[in-house]
Amino acid sequence: MSQFFYNQRENLVNDAIEGAIIASPWNNLARLESDPAIRIVVRQDWDKSNVAVISGGGAGHEPAHTGFVGKGMLTAAVCGDLFASPSVDAVLTAIQAVTGDAGCLLIVKNYTGDRLNFGLAAEKARRMGYKVEMVIVGDDISLPDNKHPRGIAGTLLIHKVAGYFAENGYNLDTVTREARLAMARVFSIGVALASCHLPADPNDGVRHHSGQAELGMGIHGEPGVSIVDTQNSVEIVRMMVDKIRAVLPDTGRLVLMLNNLGGVSVTEMAIITRELAHSALGARTDWLIGPAALVSALDMKGFSITAMVLEESIEKALLSEVRTAGWLPPVRLRAQRTQPCAIRSARVEFTPSENALAGHYVETVTATLSGLEAELNALDAKVGDGDTGSTFAAGAREIAHQLHQHRLPLAQLDTLCALIGERLTVVMGGSSGVLMSIFFTAAGQAIHEGQPFVAALQAGLTQMKFYGGADVGDRTLIDALQPALEALAQQPDNLSAAYLAAQAGADATVHATRANAGRASYLNSDSLAGNMDPGAHAVAMVFKALAQR
Repeated sequence: MSQFFYNQRENLVNDAIEGAIIASPWNNLARLESDPAIRIVVRQDWDKSNVAVISGGGAGHEPAHTGFVGKGMLTAAVCGDLFASPSVDAVLTAIQAVTGDAGCLLIVKNYTGDRLNFGLAAEKARRMGYKVEMVIVGDDISLPDNKHPRGIAGTLLIHKVAGYFAENGYNLDTVTREARLAMARVFSIGVALASCHLPADPNDGVRHHSGQAELGMGIHGEPGVSIVDTQNSVEIVRMMVDKIRAVLPDTGRLVLMLNNLGGVSVTEMAIITRELAHSALGARTDWLIGPAALVSALDMKGFSITAMVLEESIEKALLSEVRTAGWLPPVRLRAQRTQPCAIRSARVEFTPSENALAGHYVETVTATLSGLEAELNALDAKVGDGDTGSTFAAGAREIAHQLHQHRLPLAQLDTLCALIGERLTVVMGGSSGVLMSIFFTAAGQAIHEGQPFVAALQAGLTQMKFYGGADVGDRTLIDALQPALEALAQQPDNLSAAYLAAQAGADATVHATRANAGRASYLNSDSLAGNMDPGAHAVAMVFKALAQR
């Protein structure tokens, strides 16, 4: 089954190019009008008196290569079909379109199709009188014994260096020499948890390994060099860094580039950035590029790390201004900053005290909620995001810990409720934590004002309903909690009646086909019918445990 938004498969690359040109922030790109099978994106502001820098390859690596056309980088990008080299005619057309007397440099990733098609185009262009040089990029270190290492994300750094020298009027020999010098200083390796989907592929041949990762994955979904038995970010980054360090020269400052292969979330890339900064390469690194999707592999669930050894001209080139959509300026690699803050939230002042009955109730409630973690998560996975059990258990474990350390004011119920409310909002997180904190905080205040315990709990419920916006029938924990408290108000000593009322309320949520609060409110009736609300179930199970004490 397709995993892509697109119209016709045959127009996919054309449509992507048009969208990239439309969205270019510098409004400096155009597609050459030529044979429909030829796809070339060029700078509109190009001066043919300078050396032209041309690159390209198969589509599917966006923003490469169109996203790096512009002042200071590429003059033109030649786009093939998905993961397929552009034709010889397409490359030759690009050379003819943008090359003047200064000549042009072709930057080619080290794949057979690209080498052959760009190479033949270069030979034809030379025969026509053009000055053409070519640099073949092979920065992938995952196969150290391969005499033709693949060109992967490090290719961008060669684009940047060559583009800088071309933009500043250097001749073709100098631009080529600097690009080759840069190429000798670039080392990259990738990893992925899953390969990429191909549009219109009926066989969904995506490789993925539960709990494992492929080290050395190529940018076209080629198998990795090895399967590693971990998805741990620290361990994976360490393995990649160790391989890079093994081929780096012993001295020299570095720039690191962190490339998203297309399917890794922003959160994960931030975590990987953190691991990279703390890795063995961190102390040698001056600059960081990324994290970002720079040379992607459609939606591959993976990333690559590139290290480049700096020298003065390379550093100057990397830091120079460009006008391209895809390039990210390097930033100094630096430690996380912290800022002193003397502000402290209001704290409940209390003195720990003992009360056997109150302690027993607290123990029963917290143990019940902790024990329900997996069951509640499973229920919530059917109607929400699957974390209700973990959220309730986190709060329960915190209060249980305070109980076992004799740090609760068990003899002062108003203070106890206020303290529980304070701790829950810290450890539970999300709306559940805030709602339960409101419930206990308001109940504590009502006790402090002289209300009986059950009436105080009802006061807490009233405030929870006010701020949360839910009521009985809205398919929340209130469906069980309100009838339970109403039963207690009529028979304060009859916990069994409270349990039966809570259970009846929870059972009613099974048949409810509409939720008016919480994440479940975004689901349709088919998703809700037959599934008990996890919060209501938790309340019923708590009252059951209390009734059986």
